[in-house]
Amino acid sequence: MSPEYAMDGVFSVKSDVFSFGVLVLEIISGKKNRGIFSVEPSLNLLSYAWTLWKDGKALELLDSSISSNSNNNLQIMRCIQVGLLCVQDRQEDRPHMSEVVLMLNSLNTSLPEPKQPVYFSVRDASDMESSSSCTVSDITVTVIEPR
Repeated sequence: MSPEYAMDGVFSVKSDVFSFGVLVLEIISGKKNRGIFSVEPSLNLLSYAWTLWKDGKALELLDSSISSNSNNNLQIMRCIQVGLLCVQDRQEDRPHMSEVVLMLNSLNTSLPEPKQPVYFSVRDASDMESSSSCTVSDITVTVIEPR
């Protein structure tokens, strides 16, 4: 689910692009976006893919059932990069689907560097302890029913 839809209930054409990016990364990795990775318990798929990308180890995202060789590594890296471009935080930074199709079909098209995905969250125990706060609000809800 795109961040603008999850947070504000706003759906746009870039919401589909976000979902497509998640799907691409799920297919490449063979893992679902939700859930926790045993490699690093505080990472979801998007943050795991982002961490590998930034560390120059993006091919480690590849599912073991997909054969990897030097001939298709360029295509795999391109798919990971396109997936990360699609899941960028700001919808203005995400490409349109027509651009995604062009990026995937043309190896000659240069791609911009992706920015950090919105759901990138690495937390350790100290972060969780220091950020726990609670706000209590008194709210009254009135339901009007017809006679």
